[in-house]
Amino acid sequence: MNRKDIIGSDEYGNKAEAFEAFDDIPTNPNLGNTIGDVINRRFGRRDVMRGMLAVTATTSLFGTTALSSRPAQADAHAGDRYVFDELPWGNDENHHIADGYDANVLIRWGDPIFPDMAEFDPTNQSAEDQLQRFGYNNDYVGFVELEPGRGILCVNHEYTNEEVMFPGLGRQDRDGFQGMTAEIVDVEMAAHGGSIFEIVKNDDGVWEVVLDSQYNRRISPLNTEMTFSGPAAGHARMQTSADPAGMNVIGTINNCAGGITPWGTYLMAEENFHGYFWTDVVDGEGDPDISEQAEAVSMARYGTPGRWYAWGQYHERFNIDVEPNEPNRFGWIVEVDPLDPTSTPVKHTALGRFRHEGAESIIAPSGQIVVYSGDDNRFDYAYKFVSAGTVSDDRAANMQLLSEGTLYVARYNDDGTYNWLPLTHGEGPLTEENGFMSQADVMIDTRLAADLLGATPMDRPEDIQPREDGAVFLMLTNNSRREEVNAVNPRPESLFGHILQMNEAGGDHAALTGEWDILVQCGDPTIEEVGAVWNPATSENGWFGSPDNAAVDTAGRLWISTDQGSGWGRTGKSDGLYSLETEGDLRGHAKLFFRCPVGGELCGPYFADNDQTLFLAVQHPGTDGTGDFAGFERNSTFEDPATRWPDFAENMPPRPSVVVVTKQGGGTIAV
Repeated sequence: MNRKDIIGSDEYGNKAEAFEAFDDIPTNPNLGNTIGDVINRRFGRRDVMRGMLAVTATTSLFGTTALSSRPAQADAHAGDRYVFDELPWGNDENHHIADGYDANVLIRWGDPIFPDMAEFDPTNQSAEDQLQRFGYNNDYVGFVELEPGRGILCVNHEYTNEEVMFPGLGRQDRDGFQGMTAEIVDVEMAAHGGSIFEIVKNDDGVWEVVLDSQYNRRISPLNTEMTFSGPAAGHARMQTSADPAGMNVIGTINNCAGGITPWGTYLMAEENFHGYFWTDVVDGEGDPDISEQAEAVSMARYGTPGRWYAWGQYHERFNIDVEPNEPNRFGWIVEVDPLDPTSTPVKHTALGRFRHEGAESIIAPSGQIVVYSGDDNRFDYAYKFVSAGTVSDDRAANMQLLSEGTLYVARYNDDGTYNWLPLTHGEGPLTEENGFMSQADVMIDTRLAADLLGATPMDRPEDIQPREDGAVFLMLTNNSRREEVNAVNPRPESLFGHILQMNEAGGDHAALTGEWDILVQCGDPTIEEVGAVWNPATSENGWFGSPDNAAVDTAGRLWISTDQGSGWGRTGKSDGLYSLETEGDLRGHAKLFFRCPVGGELCGPYFADNDQTLFLAVQHPGTDGTGDFAGFERNSTFEDPATRWPDFAENMPPRPSVVVVTKQGGGTIAV
């Protein structure tokens, strides 16, 4: 998920300028054996560049029909498990859904989640008011069913776009934060975090928010107290002046993707936490200077402080000059009990500290809970956590499972296998001699520990989606800085990303080995130098770039949402939701199902109600890459946005919103 963009160069000569997000600047010094190198050795650089990789890998590992790098056009194909008429690609001011489906807005930024609230007025905001309303930039969406037709929706609020949130403000990080005030900062903080609220189907079968529900709750970095569990809880490096015990922290930030556990709790992944920290000490060019910080090595590996926001000017805990340990208290997985709005959320340090994208869980045959998560940065790693205990009928006991277990990082091998390497203090190089005094240090500095283990640097690992049969799908969204290729990262300067499939040994998600393959190489297959690889049945509407989030429905079918950021001009397509076949003759076949309004990113997706309801989140509509939007061709502001979706009212800026997709007349989606 991109927050801030800088202008780069376009490698393929497209009209749009290429962009590189600040959160994508690599910090990994361990680039001697990246995933691109592995792919290159496994298949050979010439075959990789010619787009022959998937032909070899798919045939050798799965015995399916080989894919083509230049797909033929096809409206339909025998054996397609996704039954819907494909949506035409494009980019305009509104959202679009395949014929035969409705996509209705359920809730928007600023909508109340408690009763007796006034109409939302974006020109008159306060933190107190925002804490009673749905937050900004909805990302992950999860659903906990209470009974058929009734449940609790859990939604992450990743970040804020001040330029379209507040009148007359503009992009503050590009203007030295001259327009920021303590009041505006507090509104931003109140708009972060998460929203938890009950929804119910009305008599017409339409989902509605229940404003007076006992379950409704806002979580924010402004006022929500949380606690720590696991190896780093109470450690000296977690202690601050406000929390000398190192056991409690206020709030969570940059919550990207997430997960719902089998026992019905809500996992919030803290991703680009580094961007929220401030320092008054800068070098001659205005960049942070952390050379005198006791935590300097750790901060450098995590990119802290990012100075994306002015929070540290008004809240000292976000200023590393005052509280150098505060960054160590972010970058975790947070567990929240949506059934108890008075409960204290827990940050589980046993799952490691990094820029978590997602926290998808599944029960292994042993009964252990397994949680997958990517570290969303160029050249960082894929991880999974395996609990020490097993899932039972005791919900309270299950809520302790993420406090103890083993975190693993992935190493991909040239022969098409992979290994999960344990991040355990005292094993291998994770010793006192290398600066790891305890398991707490290993978890606080997970990236540094993974570097020493020789994990495989990846092309921005984002969502990791497990399936019941032991398959795991890893979204690798892009990496324009890649120069060398390898077996699992096949293209230099990968602007469009690819999807890796892992098959855990024996179908066991707790296994420590397995086989990997590349499902698709994304991008336009008609441009030879892009090196895209799709199934021949994929049409011009179906190919996509920058896979980000994923979902597996109850039939085991894979769905992909995209995040091209400000670089969508490279494809000309808005971000959207695609079906993607993973097996049989149609393996690698994609079709477009939903697309966002201009400047928006699609998040979620989450299937519920026996796959009769699909929740989608559209965040930052009208912001990304609007300079490439024909007829607009400028940056959006509060007063002059590229779209006013979803209200299309002159007094309302674009609003991030959750969309509910249902089949007209009812029934299972895409069947």
